[in-house]
Amino acid sequence: MIVYIAAPYSRGDVAQNVHNVIKVANAIIERGHTPYIPHLTHFWHLITPKPYEFWLDYDLKFLPKCDCLLRTLGASSGGDVEVEGARKLGIPVYYKIKDIPG
Repeated sequence: MIVYIAAPYSRGDVAQNVHNVIKVANAIIERGHTPYIPHLTHFWHLITPKPYEFWLDYDLKFLPKCDCLLRTLGASSGGDVEVEGARKLGIPVYYKIKDIPG
């Protein structure tokens, strides 16, 4: 399954948030799935900065290609928008890796 990861990014320490989501992505890979990690645009943004709305729209375009969404713990307005988008598309939303089928 392709798993879209919706997780905190800009609240708190951005570098730590990117680190955390990569660890989550690794756990998803270990379960045999393929993660989509919106946070990786962080590095692109460092070279060619764009507004927050650009990146959110960019990432949301990948959502229909995903089989499910994993929402991790922590406050995230972007993550909440991603969950809402998944629900509108009928894409299952999970809150724990172990709940993802397969």
